[in-house]
Amino acid sequence: MNLKLLSWNVRGLNVKEKRLQIRNLLHSWKADIVCLQETKLKWITRGIVQSIWSCPYIDWLYLGSDGASGGILLMWDSQVVEKVEVVVGHFSVSCKRRLMWEELIGRITWWDLPWCLGGDFNITRFPSERLGAVSYSRAMYGFFDFIFLHGLMDIPLAGVFTPGPILHQLLA
Repeated sequence: MNLKLLSWNVRGLNVKEKRLQIRNLLHSWKADIVCLQETKLKWITRGIVQSIWSCPYIDWLYLGSDGASGGILLMWDSQVVEKVEVVVGHFSVSCKRRLMWEELIGRITWWDLPWCLGGDFNITRFPSERLGAVSYSRAMYGFFDFIFLHGLMDIPLAGVFTPGPILHQLLA
């Protein structure tokens, strides 16, 4: 079975019109699992989730934002993906990466099943993935080691990449 995964930094879900535009895009992309970062919402209700994704068999969980930053919404089609157990971490954009990696390493040992990790880690593996970067940073080495040591796959991006200003215009 091939799962369609979508991970997207939406830069906020506060505006109803933006949620409608995202809903239309999700409908056309037909994803099985959707991870939206930077929701900028402290609380996410079933009504908000249904305003974003029209999947009739939706299940979801979220990590609320800290003020006007952060927030993650993970949604999936429950006819395609079965929820076995739910874990929401305590880290945010203000935490040190090492604490985040340690928390994630702890999660690896919880399940003896294939799993998917998605998020906005604010780190890249290679300098070529970051505009203006010419050398490896200590954080890049740590991220690369985390992926390698735990047998994870860095799934390549596919489709259309839209930088922030263009995407903002598209969704404005």
